[in-house]
Amino acid sequence: MRLTMVLFFCLAGSTRMYAVRAFSPSLSRTFVARTVARGSALASASPIGTPATSVDDGKSPFEITTPIYYVNDKPHVGHAYTSTACDVIARFMRLSGREVFFLSGTDEHGQKVEQSAEKRGVDPQTFVDEVSVNFRELLELMNISADKFIRTTDAGHKESVQHLWNTLVEKGYIYLGAYEGWYSVRDECYYNESELVDGKAPTGAEVEWVTKEDSYFFKLSAFQDRLLEYYEDNPGFIAPESRKNEVVSFVKGGLRDLSVSRTSFSWGVPVPGDDDHVMYVWIDALTNYISALGYPSTEPDSDFDKFWPAALHVVGKDILRFHAVYWPAMLMAADLPLPRRIFAHGWWTKDGEKISKSIGNVIDPVELVEKFGVDQTRFFLTSEVNFGNDGDFSDEAMIRRVNTNLANELGNLVQRTLTMVFKNCDKAVPINVGPYTEADEELLAQARNLRETVSTAVSVQAIHLYSQGMIEMVRLANKYIDDQEPWVLRKTDPDRMATVLYVLMEVLRYVAILYQPIIPDSSNRILDVLTVPKDERTFAYLSDDYAIQQGNPVTKPQPIFPRLELPTEELVDA
Repeated sequence: MRLTMVLFFCLAGSTRMYAVRAFSPSLSRTFVARTVARGSALASASPIGTPATSVDDGKSPFEITTPIYYVNDKPHVGHAYTSTACDVIARFMRLSGREVFFLSGTDEHGQKVEQSAEKRGVDPQTFVDEVSVNFRELLELMNISADKFIRTTDAGHKESVQHLWNTLVEKGYIYLGAYEGWYSVRDECYYNESELVDGKAPTGAEVEWVTKEDSYFFKLSAFQDRLLEYYEDNPGFIAPESRKNEVVSFVKGGLRDLSVSRTSFSWGVPVPGDDDHVMYVWIDALTNYISALGYPSTEPDSDFDKFWPAALHVVGKDILRFHAVYWPAMLMAADLPLPRRIFAHGWWTKDGEKISKSIGNVIDPVELVEKFGVDQTRFFLTSEVNFGNDGDFSDEAMIRRVNTNLANELGNLVQRTLTMVFKNCDKAVPINVGPYTEADEELLAQARNLRETVSTAVSVQAIHLYSQGMIEMVRLANKYIDDQEPWVLRKTDPDRMATVLYVLMEVLRYVAILYQPIIPDSSNRILDVLTVPKDERTFAYLSDDYAIQQGNPVTKPQPIFPRLELPTEELVDA
């Protein structure tokens, strides 16, 4: 039998004693009985990074972006979905010790915006100033931790776009010609005749015939082979795999030069040297990913140098073509590095029907939050469907998932555990913690391995697997408390009861720290009641060295996730 080895050491100027242990899972656990202060070199734990992938080394500075949202209308659930998914990844990376630049914003130019402003009877700038606020407020409402909110009407952005345009001209990839063909104002996209479905765009949008007008063109056709070669050499560049196959098929079908300016409307970035033309909105919009980093400033130690090309673009599947074909081709033409990865997620339906203003079933994220709560909405959006696939929203599905996974499982576990601690352990973290049993060690081992499991999922944007991993850990803890029955041990073996409750508190510490990216406010409320110091809530503190201090006073717990029991007439209406 191996002996448990314990090394106690105390830091200079500190009163906290640490224990470094080597033990067999079948042997008893040693524990640290004395509490001490933080503030030393060891207490400020070192960064730990994330698992390396084919597109990310797991430690370098990291940029993650939402698409910039088009301001022709108010935000809907799709905007909340993309923003929340990106926020989960950004928070996870930060808690893993990585430097993150999380970018979101609004796309404010184009014919559609000009028309919407005209209908409102205001000038385009006034219109976008008003509507852009709605998207900024959505990020605040959903507790989105974006580092920068960019607007394409910002002066600095327009200068960046014009610099990129001039670069493409200098390198011979933009020329003046004439355009005639099908165009969708809603999609801000040109379509070939062969792409139309029943006279409409593949997205269902109306198209109009653009009569012959002068236009500058980008030599997209020159990049067909280079793009296909890049996709082949960098298989992780586009995800999921099904979306990559769609892009490859589109490019293999042949690329035509892209019209990149218009003269039939004026609300856009002027073409340098030709004020009769404004730039095609997608050249303007896509450049935001580097203009936000200070492009054309690319010198060492600049934000561009730090975060580009270590970038992940998360987009809806409807705009994948612009990001996976047009954007990399433009970057290749400008001799700029390409982003590391483009991930396209699916669409939401409502009660099995496509969401549409004409049908009247658009889901307002503000109403979702008002009815269900911020963390509850974040949790549903990140756990209900496989990220990358389409998903269906219904009030019943939201209530069922939140009640099952948050109220019944996680919330009830916290309530049962901390109530017993408060009532039976002198309103303090248990101190009579005895030797650990095999069941204790097994559950703790699952908790210790949880970060590795969910980190692997997040590193490939499988946030649904991250959520499922958290749900499963909570279920294991619930099975443990049911098997151990501390309410029975209270009378038959108080010392064993104390050990069981302490094990549960430690498992909940791991769970709450790792749940922060998905349900940040609720997780921190749990960490508060567990007495976890606010400066010990990053992933670097997921070790036994930072176990909950025995004897810490606890307060009476309050419900974290009230059950959702809304009358039918009060459920969120489309």
